[in-house]
Amino acid sequence: MTDSKILYHKFCQENQAQIPIFAQPWYLDAVCADGIWDAAILEEKGEILAVLPYFLKQKWGFRYITMPLFTKYLGPYFAKDFNLTEQYHILEKIISKLPKVHAFYQNFHSNITNWLPFYWAGYQQTTRYTYQLDLSDLDAVFNNINRNMRRNIKKAQSQLLVSLDGTPEDFYAINRLSFNRQGLKTPYTYEQFLKHDQALAAHNARQIFFAKDESGKIHAAAYLIWDARSSYYHLSGDDPEWRHSGAGILLVWEAIRYNKENLHLNLFDFEGSMMQNVEAIRRQFGATQVPYFYIWKYNSRLFKWLQLFRS
Repeated sequence: MTDSKILYHKFCQENQAQIPIFAQPWYLDAVCADGIWDAAILEEKGEILAVLPYFLKQKWGFRYITMPLFTKYLGPYFAKDFNLTEQYHILEKIISKLPKVHAFYQNFHSNITNWLPFYWAGYQQTTRYTYQLDLSDLDAVFNNINRNMRRNIKKAQSQLLVSLDGTPEDFYAINRLSFNRQGLKTPYTYEQFLKHDQALAAHNARQIFFAKDESGKIHAAAYLIWDARSSYYHLSGDDPEWRHSGAGILLVWEAIRYNKENLHLNLFDFEGSMMQNVEAIRRQFGATQVPYFYIWKYNSRLFKWLQLFRS
């Protein structure tokens, strides 16, 4: 383990409550396939002021920092609340500690609202959106859901059984059906999904939901993960044959209820979507639109052209 990883583990242990699940060392160990993860650390007078975990990959002879599989957010994290002047100093220092790469891409957590030092260092930013629910009052949350959506949830409740009994293999099979329906390749193998699932299960940080009919046929599945502050609607899938049964909508509501009643957390994060049809569903659940930053920089024109050509 590198010295920076040792310090990063120490920082996360000391600041456990404020580190999102995606940036936990054990999570990064599980999801960083085909590359390595490490962290830029700013330490002064024996005190760790901030960290910036990153995932480093290599392709075509180019080195670049990108987002690992199953990882929605990363970005810098501070040891405490610093004023803007202090943040500028810290972020400028930590940027200088990043490895030399041909490109950098990261989604910053929505808690990170200051990216100016990255701008000054030549990075660029695109605003993306997630959707979040404040679950302080669960009844109010349900009443704020679109009326037609509420009706569909109640109809699905009368026809389907929500089960927490099911295997990761069951989930992956349903999850793949959603990609197949759209003509897309599943972006991760079963082995990669299972490694990620085993790490989450070992840390008691995930729950899988299944919506089944009377015959036991799975109509839809949902995958919820959480940290000390929030749960995240992480993955989902449905059987195209039963897409109109309301199973997917029902499982969103069941995940919200589980977040409040079992985890006792007041924040539910849909993990965003820039897709118009998905965004509409999030909005109909009464969720609040919350921006987060996609930060990127090319240090190699050739690599940029190759990436654009590949896209």
